Amino acid sequence: MGVTCVCQVPVAEGKSVQQTVDMLHKKLEQLGAVKQGNFWVDCETYQATGNATGQPTKLLYVMHNSETPLSSMALFEGGPGLTADANFDVLMVKLKSHFQNAKGHKVESRGTRYRYCDFLVKIGTVAMSSSARGISVEVEYCACVIPGDCWNLMKEFMQSFLGSSTPELPAVFTSKAEGLYAPVDCMDTMSQYLELFGKVRKQQVLAGSGVR
Repeated sequence: MGVTCVCQVPVAEGKSVQQTVDMLHKKLEQLGAVKQGNFWVDCETYQATGNATGQPTKLLYVMHNSETPLSSMALFEGGPGLTADANFDVLMVKLKSHFQNAKGHKVESRGTRYRYCDFLVKIGTVAMSSSARGISVEVEYCACVIPGDCWNLMKEFMQSFLGSSTPELPAVFTSKAEGLYAPVDCMDTMSQYLELFGKVRKQQVLAGSGVR
């Protein structure tokens, strides 16, 4: 796994989510990127039960990625996180007296993978309750594992098809003890997806709350 950046792309003015996704596909294909199948990332939310301390209950997020189909990633709200095998989902069922699945909070991103030279690009539709809520773009530079060594190159490539929506350096890289020169791992990517999914959830809440 190389250095990966995950970002949310706004829906183009006057366009639907799918139309904006199609526009991004077209831009990539014009650059010469080639389709390489599909991808998916999902996230289930669990809430700790029986909190006797009176402290706010922390959430546990269990995530899956089609790039690592035999693994499950679990991230506590605010950290830490762990990587386990696929049977972790079975364990969560057995721990239902301690962690309750927050029904209706599942978020997933599904879409198309593209390969362009040393870059792997995934453009996904973010959905909640089977309803499209946004667009995710994941860009991985497969030839490097040190963000500080390749970020400028990645940013230049992303500008070629994202334009003004090109993101800044993900905070997950700058918050590491060694900063930009610490090697990446799969949890860095999932942390970025978790942040993106959190934004989509908040947008959904705001959209449903109305103006008082």
